[in-house]
Amino acid sequence: MKTKHIIAGLVAASLAVASLAAEAADIHVMSSAGFKAAYLELVQQFEQKTGHHVINAWGPSMGATPQAVPNRIARGEPVDVVIGVREALDKLAARGKLVSETDLAKAQIGAVVRAGAPHPDISSVEAFKRALENAKSIAYSDSASGVYIQTVIYPKLGVSEAVKAKSRMIPADPVGEVVARGEAELGFQQISELKPVKGVDLLGPIPADIQKVTTFTAGLAASAKEREAGEALIEFLAAPEAIDAIRKSGMEPARGE
Repeated sequence: MKTKHIIAGLVAASLAVASLAAEAADIHVMSSAGFKAAYLELVQQFEQKTGHHVINAWGPSMGATPQAVPNRIARGEPVDVVIGVREALDKLAARGKLVSETDLAKAQIGAVVRAGAPHPDISSVEAFKRALENAKSIAYSDSASGVYIQTVIYPKLGVSEAVKAKSRMIPADPVGEVVARGEAELGFQQISELKPVKGVDLLGPIPADIQKVTTFTAGLAASAKEREAGEALIEFLAAPEAIDAIRKSGMEPARGE
């Protein structure tokens, strides 16, 4: 009798595992590195909780590189969920590539120098401008923060042509790593992208008067094959339980507590 009960229990367990495997989905996510630190922590929790498996593709939210998320989508790469800066996702939604958008977090632009290098003062707009003028070389990303520095901050500050000439927009590569290698003296990117990089010192955010707060947003792809699982992932990333991971990565939750 005991043997029959054991066999029956094993069969039931096997059926439960088979049912879970049948319901589990492979969710394809394309994401900007700006949300990466928080995302990697949260997605591990999501996989453990749901049994779903997440397949990641990383790239800038915008730009001309092959890795850029819009270019990946244009090539027809599989995608269920897209994570990137709000303005880039708005453009994808306008082109019919997304069916929903959910704001996740807000990030400020920060500055770094190579670890151990002198720390220029960036606490005020005037000090920030002097730091630009004194730096031997400057790097910023080819995504939202870098485009803003090049097209808004530089004209607003009226910086000299010399500052523009020693500035370089970095395609796809993390700006912090460029600074850590000594290829640029001063680097700018979202703080959430700078914090994980070893070999740099974070100076802090750029002054509030010229700061741009970037919103990172998740969108469900119109081409999603795993729509229900994709929606569940977005809901998990936007839940109150995600706030600690978001703040630890250097961002603030988009919806507050």
